[in-house]
Amino acid sequence: MIALVVSLLALLAGIFAGRRLLGYLAAVVVLFAGCYGAGTGNPFLFALAVLAALAPPVLLGVPALRRRLFSERAMRIMEPILPQLGDTERVALEAGTVWWDGELFGGRPRWKRLLGYRLPPLDEREQAFLDGPVETLCAMLDDWQIAQQRELPTAVWEYLKEQRFFGMIIPEEYGGLGFSALANSRVVTRISSRSITAAVTVMVPNSLGPGELLLHYGTDEQKSHYLPRLARGIEIPCFALTGPEAGSDAAATQSTGIVTRGVYQGREVLGMRLNWQKRYITLAPVATLIGLAFRLRDPDGLLGGEEDLGITCALIPRDTPGVRIGRRHDPMGIPFHNGPIVGEDVFVPLETIIGGVERAGQGWRMLMESLAAGRSISLPALSIAAAQLCTRVVGAYATVREQFDTPIGRFEGIEEPLARIGAMTYLMTSARHLTCGALDLGEKPSVISSIVKAYLTDAMRQVVADAMDIRAGSAIQRGPHNILSPVWQAVPIGITVEGANILTRSMIIYGQGAIRCHPWVQQEMQAIAARDPVAFDRALFGHLGHVATVAVRSLVLGLTRSLVVPVPGVPGTRRLYQYLSRFAAAFALVSDVAMATLGGSLKRREKISGRLADALAWLYLASATLKRHHDDGAPAEHLDLVRWSVQHALYRIQEALAGVLENLPNRMAAVALGWVVFPLGLRMRPPGDALGGRVARALLEDRQVRRDLTTDVYVPAPDEPGLGALEAALDLTVAALPIETRLRDLVRAGRIDRAPSHELDDAALAAGLITRAEYEQLNEARDARMSVIAVDEFDADEYRQLR
Repeated sequence: MIALVVSLLALLAGIFAGRRLLGYLAAVVVLFAGCYGAGTGNPFLFALAVLAALAPPVLLGVPALRRRLFSERAMRIMEPILPQLGDTERVALEAGTVWWDGELFGGRPRWKRLLGYRLPPLDEREQAFLDGPVETLCAMLDDWQIAQQRELPTAVWEYLKEQRFFGMIIPEEYGGLGFSALANSRVVTRISSRSITAAVTVMVPNSLGPGELLLHYGTDEQKSHYLPRLARGIEIPCFALTGPEAGSDAAATQSTGIVTRGVYQGREVLGMRLNWQKRYITLAPVATLIGLAFRLRDPDGLLGGEEDLGITCALIPRDTPGVRIGRRHDPMGIPFHNGPIVGEDVFVPLETIIGGVERAGQGWRMLMESLAAGRSISLPALSIAAAQLCTRVVGAYATVREQFDTPIGRFEGIEEPLARIGAMTYLMTSARHLTCGALDLGEKPSVISSIVKAYLTDAMRQVVADAMDIRAGSAIQRGPHNILSPVWQAVPIGITVEGANILTRSMIIYGQGAIRCHPWVQQEMQAIAARDPVAFDRALFGHLGHVATVAVRSLVLGLTRSLVVPVPGVPGTRRLYQYLSRFAAAFALVSDVAMATLGGSLKRREKISGRLADALAWLYLASATLKRHHDDGAPAEHLDLVRWSVQHALYRIQEALAGVLENLPNRMAAVALGWVVFPLGLRMRPPGDALGGRVARALLEDRQVRRDLTTDVYVPAPDEPGLGALEAALDLTVAALPIETRLRDLVRAGRIDRAPSHELDDAALAAGLITRAEYEQLNEARDARMSVIAVDEFDADEYRQLR
């Protein structure tokens, strides 16, 4: 008993002294010594054992002794083990900010802190733009005709310029709209639900490119000249980064610039002679202003510094001699402008460098620091639009379309993908709510931006595939009636651009997160690089204390099924917060053990790092889901959507961590870790059938839930093929449902014979079982159904002209 009390005091002393590792160590050794002494029954031996056992913690508690005996040796051992970072990797790690991802990596997320963030909503001016110019633009768009003409109509281009759609991120002082990240995302989402071609055209000038770079790094003269012209569409920008030799590894560009003297517009100036080959450049065929990334060299020392200055960004007018531009790629048949740009011996003055000559060689840093906003907004917005459109379409179609005299949404085989579509749409929109909110609070979350880009575009792929399955044959027949076909075509575009998802998952999310978001790793690496034993000692023992804490926390929460964690939330969500708390600790521990046992080779073990990225990503997406539910006032009608989404995330986290343990090369560490992380086994399961059934029925029966899930979808006029006609048919079908139900009851009662729909209506009318008005209502609903399940057909000449 005495040993137990002393050990607890040692533990508390260590924790309150901020030295958790020493507290744990002292507690363990004192308990062991006490047990030994108690076993012998000799008080002297007990005291001696306690003193001997306390010696290591006491010695380690003296920083000077600890550094000499332990930390300096550890520093020498760890230096060759840690991953070696190149300049580009170091810049990428230093760019942006750490936000909620840091809480998750720490293994102890503070939920009250998350729920306390006041994420800015749209202001009146932004909402008015959505309700006015954006609605007008959508009404002008006919996506089928755009696909056939392979171009946006001239009137649409003029309207985009007139209403300053290209200047959403440009401040009002320069003639732009100065919108928030949330407004930017919602505008792109609304347009995407109508036309991907138009959305990409609007999206690109408001993403990473000349406008964004000028805002943060341009000289006053460059801002004053270019920003008003970009905002009004006088200049159409593109950004040339990707080349044949440098795709995801953009820093490996072979585009070059040489500092030299030359003649520009009739006068001799100090400038750069540029050569490049770029491809996949969106808006390039119509761009008037090219943002160009290239490696700048100064072999003659004309700038008085190093020869290799590094990646540099400059603005090149389209009409500059040597620029070849205008040819087009055809990205999956979606006709937004995309094509190659070639420059041969292009001479421009140094003043074309964004930010002036002082920014020469700083292009990679500029790109990395600016990437978070564009990556967080553009492709996630397209993905959310696809998901919301699928939810709107299949929710109506599964009610209108009947088989075996039953709406297809009533079949369990349809319920399952319906539930996935609805719940994943809720989760994806929640991720936008939290991520754009972070941007509007001033954060630049580089790791989170990679998560939402990769995992929302991947979720889009699943949602669209499910929607195609439900629409079945009508989903694969192209034409004005089929609004899912272009969405399906566009899915691979989101998956592959702005960093292919395979690379983003396996290398960027966890590769950057493990160093950038971990509470101690970056400090350790910086201390080793600086050869600073004092800073290393502080970081190392902080790290060891962190590992001890998350290990104990993970084991305790695993044994207690997280019931001991105090969390916020309504009764229906508290358990979800508790489970996420447990898995955050488990992720932190597994992550540290993987780094410790694999060292620098973890960078090359992409299957393991990819699974760790999965765990981190689903922790974030689940957090976003709970945050949205809280911010919306915890509506009860959304609770099943939240439960399905978070249970799905929890299952994915569990499987990701289990996959790491199964494949960790150090099997002894993996087995021991499994006992701590999963002491009761793998207990999480995917969302159950009953929960999925409730989510699916909400999509079919609760019109408000369906509207809440699809707030960004443009709904066209009822007489327009596609969604407009489908919405009108849904209204007529729902209105006629009580009459149809009565007819089915009459058939079952034997008062009228079973017959096909229109014949059944005729027989009921003849028998006086329905009124003439009810008969007309039934016929109107049935005709509307037949109209929306019809598919497009073409004669031979029309078919040959299809694009």
